[in-house]
Amino acid sequence: MSGSILIVEDEPVLLRGLRDTFVNQGWDVATASDGEKGLELALTKPADVILLDIMLPRVNGYEICRAVRERGVQSAILMLTAKGQEEDVILGLNLGADDYLTKPFSPRELVARMKAIFRRTEPQERHSSFSLGDVMLDKESHDVTVGGKPVELTAKEFDLLAFFMANTGLVVSRDVLLDRVWGQEYPGGTRTVDVHVAQLRRKLGRPDLIRTLRGTGYKAMPQ
Repeated sequence: MSGSILIVEDEPVLLRGLRDTFVNQGWDVATASDGEKGLELALTKPADVILLDIMLPRVNGYEICRAVRERGVQSAILMLTAKGQEEDVILGLNLGADDYLTKPFSPRELVARMKAIFRRTEPQERHSSFSLGDVMLDKESHDVTVGGKPVELTAKEFDLLAFFMANTGLVVSRDVLLDRVWGQEYPGGTRTVDVHVAQLRRKLGRPDLIRTLRGTGYKAMPQ
């Protein structure tokens, strides 16, 4: 796993450690220690992934995330948040961040999140089938099986499951699910997402497959 990454972090020791970690793994790494420089690099030299602290001097992480998405930059964004600040997570995801990581974190966890992000940013049309534990989904035949046994899903339940399986390990907000599965024109509220997730859990018989993150959204759990 390698690619290009922009690290925007104002803690010198953490910034050096993150840079060394990714350089040693063969990544093309750019760094910025303040938000102003980070925003400039994010817009002029887009990376595959932006590792973005929230609390930054000059321009904070929220402003960077908003500007990146408004300008149509396709970089995946992994936000770094302080422990216990749930509102940071919700706001970041609503602004277009792909995932978040709470400080302090281990290098192993960071690498796992990066792998999940790369699965998320791969062109999904390359993949016609997905597996998660003993749940199998084939987009071409529109079949779903659990433990080898077929399961009947509605069209929207199938689309929702396919999106979760294509984004295994990533936090996905209800608003993102509404946009990507139902479409921006859908007039209903986020309650319909909760109802469909509940139906999926019941029909699949795998309640732990899709985890609810209170106040944030959902995550399909790697098996």
